[in-house]
Amino acid sequence: MLTDKNGEAAAARDIQDWAIKIAGQVDQAVDVDVSAETDSSTYVIRLVSGARVLIFRLSESQVRSDGREAECARTLRRKIEDLRNLL
Repeated sequence: MLTDKNGEAAAARDIQDWAIKIAGQVDQAVDVDVSAETDSSTYVIRLVSGARVLIFRLSESQVRSDGREAECARTLRRKIEDLRNLL
């Protein structure tokens, strides 16, 4: 579970802290911003490196389910690699 906090803003901060930690292990140049999208029950993750931007979502069930941290970390690492490869 990436967060157990109630409220989208509090959960988004937890997820952002987690994502910044993972991103720092992969590429120090990547900036991370996380926001809650209440209409779709997702968290929008925005990765930025220079002029490159990649946006993706994690569902509320992904971030609030036990045992899904590794899956979320793999997704984040893959997206950072995708960001590096953007033309």
